[in-house]
Amino acid sequence: MINKMTLVAAVSATALLGMTACNAEPAETAAPAEATAITPAADPVVGGAAMSPNDTIVANASKASNLSTLVSAVTAAGLVETLSGPGPFTVFAPDNAAFEKIPAATLQSLLTPEKKADLTKILTYHVVSGRVTAADLVAQIQAGGGKAELTTVEGGKLTATAGDGGTVILTDAKGGTSRVTQADVMQSNGVVHVIDTVVMPG
Repeated sequence: MINKMTLVAAVSATALLGMTACNAEPAETAAPAEATAITPAADPVVGGAAMSPNDTIVANASKASNLSTLVSAVTAAGLVETLSGPGPFTVFAPDNAAFEKIPAATLQSLLTPEKKADLTKILTYHVVSGRVTAADLVAQIQAGGGKAELTTVEGGKLTATAGDGGTVILTDAKGGTSRVTQADVMQSNGVVHVIDTVVMPG
């Protein structure tokens, strides 16, 4: 799904933690990072396609070549209508490379009708209610003493922390980690942050 996706292209993960990075990096490098995090590109490019803030998560994801597996998964799970609804939703969208880390046989099995419930559980674990921007995430991490706990639509928790080099790392219920590679891809019904690994619920 999920949902709302957009890929490794414009905004760097360093931008996502621009405000935190300022505390450890020289002003010359921290200032641009902070500016990028607070003022994302109006029409960022994901998977070679311009993302429009006037389109829904699903509509934008369908344009991005690197989010095709996510779109297929969202379709197989029957979540297209939900993720095209008003929301707003925050989607941590795994790109195609993230899905390639899952054994091919397992992924193919998840896309079958028999595994629809399991696929839905995984995909909704990547979605948080509301519009959580990069700046919001940074503020929550700082307020939480270095980590922020996010409640997903699936009901489980994702923990966001600051990674090396000013990146944002998500830790799932099983202890697996994923890195945000592109932040603040704005949608008409929320915001998408592209990630490099599929996170798994407990």
